[in-house]
Amino acid sequence: MRVLVTGGSGKLGRATVKHLLEHGHDVINADTLEPRESLCPFVKVDFEDMKATLETITGFDWDHNRKTEAVVHLAAVPMPGKVAPAEVFRVNTISTFNVFESCRLLGIKNVVWASSETLLGIPYSVKPDYFPADENYESRPETSYSLSKHLGEEMAKQYCRWDKDLKIVCLRFSNVMDESEYAHFSAFEDNPGSRRFNLWTYIDSRDGAQAIRKSLEWNGTGAEIFIIANEDGVMTTPNKELVERFYPGVPFKRQMGDNDSLLSIDKAKAVLGYRPEHSWRRYARS
Repeated sequence: MRVLVTGGSGKLGRATVKHLLEHGHDVINADTLEPRESLCPFVKVDFEDMKATLETITGFDWDHNRKTEAVVHLAAVPMPGKVAPAEVFRVNTISTFNVFESCRLLGIKNVVWASSETLLGIPYSVKPDYFPADENYESRPETSYSLSKHLGEEMAKQYCRWDKDLKIVCLRFSNVMDESEYAHFSAFEDNPGSRRFNLWTYIDSRDGAQAIRKSLEWNGTGAEIFIIANEDGVMTTPNKELVERFYPGVPFKRQMGDNDSLLSIDKAKAVLGYRPEHSWRRYARS
């Protein structure tokens, strides 16, 4: 299918563009920044501009006969603290509305959007309910960033209520990592508190791209939310020891391995067929 990827020049975007191309999809990268490597057609666009967003998703002057069939919306301010809170909220909320609304106007029924693990209450101001954290957690935005993601999920639900044939998959990605970053993971053992903010979890950018592809190819409708992380956490210290130190009294909902991810990916496995393939442990030893 022809897929337009917003934010295709970013860390997760680069992996997604490459992965989709490798699996036979026709990809367009739309971003404010030119990509490091030219893998597919690129268009520079500000998604806060509704007219530009609509025109970009509609298609391109040189290819009138090929219409966009699906949209992967990754473009956003990627985390709190990079710019002022009001700027984070404005950019993320307006751009998400513009993309969803453009897809509605154009009759595009297949949308995948980057939500965030932060809706599970990250960074935790109170103790989590249980481990592993899953999609049954009540949404708990704690920053302007996570508030923008919360509203994005609510928009997705309403757009899918308006159109019963529409699919918007909201992927709550853990902290995205490239292979080049795994050499630094051993330092987390010296300061485990530095990674408690997201329960010591991560997502390899290539596995994030796999989740996006499987979401696009999934034959479903409606707004669906999935947590996307790797099967293991970033620590070698056992989970039981970390939880007893930082979150005493929080129960385990099921039996877990010493270094299993404290974010549940059971739903993504069961529904999407998602299977992480790139554990940091393999690459850190190589």
